[in-house]
Amino acid sequence: MADTIRVTLKLYATLGKYLPAELRRSNEAVLEVPASAVLGDLIGQFSVPPPSCFLVLVNGVFLPPSQRATATFVDGDVVAIWPPVAGG
Repeated sequence: MADTIRVTLKLYATLGKYLPAELRRSNEAVLEVPASAVLGDLIGQFSVPPPSCFLVLVNGVFLPPSQRATATFVDGDVVAIWPPVAGG
């Protein structure tokens, strides 16, 4: 088993502001993280406040809030996050 994996983190809408300027155009960052990394480790690299992570998908599948502190990833996973939105 690899010690590190590559995960693509995509931050949408207002969350894009947490990415470095050079990554904001694509709204994504490819990260090399420990194989034991959880969501908090990914967003912590960019100081994204956990309460702002309203909708989280891993490879297009919803990750419930109850699993976000413990779910780990595999090499190549794509994690997409949206903030709470309101509209009319």
